[in-house]
Order: sequence, then structure tokens, then C-alpha cells
Amino acid sequence: MVKAAVLDRLWTRMSERGDFPMLSQSLRTTMAAMNNDDLDFTGLVQVVLSDFALTQKVLRLANSAMYMAFGGNITTVSRALMVLGMDAVGHLVVGLKIVDHFHHSAPRRIDAKLELNRTLLSGCVARKLTERGDLRAGEEAVVCTLMRQIGKLLVVFYLDAEWDQIRRHIDDGTLEADACVLVLGVTFDEIGAEAAVRWRLPDMIRSGMGEFDPLDVEQPRQVQWLRAITNYSTAVADVLTQQNMPDWEREERIAELAQEYSHALNTDPDVLHGMSIALAREEGGDGVMREIVELRANADAIAREALNPEARIAAGVGDLRGLPDGSALAPALALAAETVLAALGFARTVVFVKHSNGTFKARLGLGPKIDAALPKLSFNTAFEPDVFHLAIANSVGIFIENARDPKMVARLPEWFRRSFDDARAFVLLPVVDDTDQTVALLYGDWSHTQEPRRISQKEMSALNELAKELGRFFGLGQMQAMEMM
Repeated sequence: MVKAAVLDRLWTRMSERGDFPMLSQSLRTTMAAMNNDDLDFTGLVQVVLSDFALTQKVLRLANSAMYMAFGGNITTVSRALMVLGMDAVGHLVVGLKIVDHFHHSAPRRIDAKLELNRTLLSGCVARKLTERGDLRAGEEAVVCTLMRQIGKLLVVFYLDAEWDQIRRHIDDGTLEADACVLVLGVTFDEIGAEAAVRWRLPDMIRSGMGEFDPLDVEQPRQVQWLRAITNYSTAVADVLTQQNMPDWEREERIAELAQEYSHALNTDPDVLHGMSIALAREEGGDGVMREIVELRANADAIAREALNPEARIAAGVGDLRGLPDGSALAPALALAAETVLAALGFARTVVFVKHSNGTFKARLGLGPKIDAALPKLSFNTAFEPDVFHLAIANSVGIFIENARDPKMVARLPEWFRRSFDDARAFVLLPVVDDTDQTVALLYGDWSHTQEPRRISQKEMSALNELAKELGRFFGLGQMQAMEMM
């Protein structure tokens, strides 16, 4: 029950970004076309033709040397489908759609880029392993490999603040899987499995995403083979992208993996080892490893910048500015709330939005157990001698350094004290529209379990800039849409 609630909340958060539902619909359409019993593949043709890059990829594959016996010079997607087969093209579409989606989702962040490239590299390993065999099975193996890591990608790309918390646990020595459970209450694998269900991927792919166990004799041979490729490819990609690992240790670890998986993959360990090392040496060319190496080379500098709250807030301002005028309000609110939460290491953030009846209501919140509190968080614009009414009358943010001081407690509204009795310090950022009206209020706090700190003048200036940029999204249309929610 808890897992289902967490996953539903996670999916809502991802949907608020706006682009995620488009990926889901595209994948469902692809799978529906593949599973059509009467073999009318018009739907799959339309999916391919809707994407120019995808069309070129399918046509190039159909005209490759492997398929010259079918006549060559294939110029239509329909003919390519006849040559390559529905399953092969369908799996190719699924893999490319997933990769393309994440390429365009969060291009600015170093950790997101590294995780995506690690996933792409694992796909390269899987494709190398299967390139001389059946095309359908090979593309299916690539999709399984990508999907095995989809849970982690979704967290990294869509839940910035939670991912930062997970990384802090990992830095303190917690295993990655355990850290995910500590923060989210579910594992990366469970999130990936839920994605596969919601995208209606076939049972074989969902099974192939699983953990490989060489002693498991109950699984069908095809499932075991897919799991072996998926797990080997993922493990090799992890080793190849490990930072600060000496070359001798890297080669030694890959040799161990090759030995471990050679029987399941029916491939000589030396062949497996050589293929993997060859991928690692692509760094001088145009392969995936080249970008990974470049990202790793800059990782330390970028990591230092990531620890700088002012720089992180500035990056969030840049992301907001990158959204076009007329964009939906919900993704902008989520982006601003996550930026503030992650940049300052807050326990939680809440965005209050003003409604036409003069009430500020909590629209979105991030942090532990925040969803249950949201319905209770609201206040009217009619003046009250408290800090929230002071904030909405202000043009810049205010920082309350000691929320537990008796004099300050007297200035806190009762609804706030009931819901956030553990707040140690907090910030309130008024969001003003183009008519100079306060239309929203951004709240973020540190709880009494966290180390006390102050917000510097430069950080407050950056926060005010973020709130100012957020005001751009409060047009009439967006406000009416929010009223209906």
C-alpha cells in the first residue's frame, strides 16, 4: 500500500514536468501497434514517420548489408517493416524514444548527463553482444538493458532534491539501493518495474529487466539470456564509467565479469573482455565513452559548483528562463520548488498560490510526509499580524533565522504551528506578477534535526531573482487552470 502511494505520487510529480506524459503515450502507442493481432502495422508506421531521426535510423538499418538480400534501396518505412519485422522495429522505436526523451529532459546537470551516458554505454554493450544474432532478440535485449536502469534515470531527472539526498547517503557509505529506500521508500528496480507496467511493455521485457541468478532453473532460457545480457552490460558500463579507478583495476574487474557471465552468454571470456575494453578505448573517437570521459574530467569542478547554493539557484533561474512564454504553470512551480529545496538543503518546500477568493493555498510541496499536510496549509489575504502576511506585503524575501524563539512563535499563525512544529528556520519568497500583485509565496525550511545555518545576502539575492522569474508564469490562463485543480 505504501509502495503504491509513493509510486503514484512520484508519477504525478513527473507528469507535472509536462514532457513525461508524451513519452508514456508514445511508448504505449508503439506497444499497441506491435501487439495488434491482425498485423495491420499502420500505427507503427505512423509512430516512426512522426520522428525524422527515427525514420532515417529504420531506413538505414533496412538498407544495411545484413538485409541486402531483400533487394536493397528501401525508401519507405512500410517496406522496412516488412524486411525487419514488427518486433525488431518496435523494440528499436522503444529504445530510441526512451533515449531521446532523456536527452532532451535535463541537459544542464552533470549528474543527469553522466547517468544517461552510463545507460547509453550499457546499451552499446548489449548491442555489441547481440549484433551477429537475431535482430529482434538483439533489440529486445537493448530495451531490457535500458529499462533495467530506468528507475534510477527517472529519479535523477525528475526528482532532483530526492536524488541529492540519496547521493548524500551514498557518500556516507550507504549502498545505493538502500539509500533509495531510505529516501523514497521504494527501490530503483521497483520504480523501473512500475514504468514498464504503465508503458504496457510486454512480459518478456519486464522479466528480462530482472536480476540475473545463474542458479535459477525456473526461468525460461530466453529470460535468463536477456537477464544475463542486461546485467552484464550494466555492470560493464558501471566499471567503465567509475571515476578515479586505475586502468589495471578496470581491466581486472571487466575480466572478472567476463568470466562470470561467459557461460550464460555462450561467449568466450576473452572475447567478452576484448569487446568491453574496445568500448572503453572509444574515448579518442566519437563514441559514448568520449563524452563520459569529458564529463568525468569536469566532474570535480562542477561538483564544487553544485555545492554552492548561489550557483545552484542561478542554474534554476536559467532553467526557468529557458521555458517559453505561455508555458504551463505546474512545471515552473515544480522546478522552482526543487531548486530551492536542493540548493539550500531544506527539509521541505511549499508553494502557496493565490486564488480568486483571496486565499493563498498550498499547491505543491516537496519533502517527507508533505502531501498529507498540503490540504491544511492556507491563509486569507485579510491582514493578520503574522509573518506570512508580512511576506506577501513585501517585495523581497524574508528569512526567519530562529522560528522557535518565543517572540517569533507569537508571530506564527496557528495553522503553521500545527503543521510545521519542527521548523528551526525558514524563508518566505513573494512571487509578484506583471501588475505588481503578490500571486504566490515560496516557503522553505530547515527542521530542528538539521544543522543551523544562515542564508547569506548573495543567496537571498539569488532567491529573489528566482521568485521574480517565477512571476512570469502567472498569466490569466495559467491562473484559471490552477483554479480548476
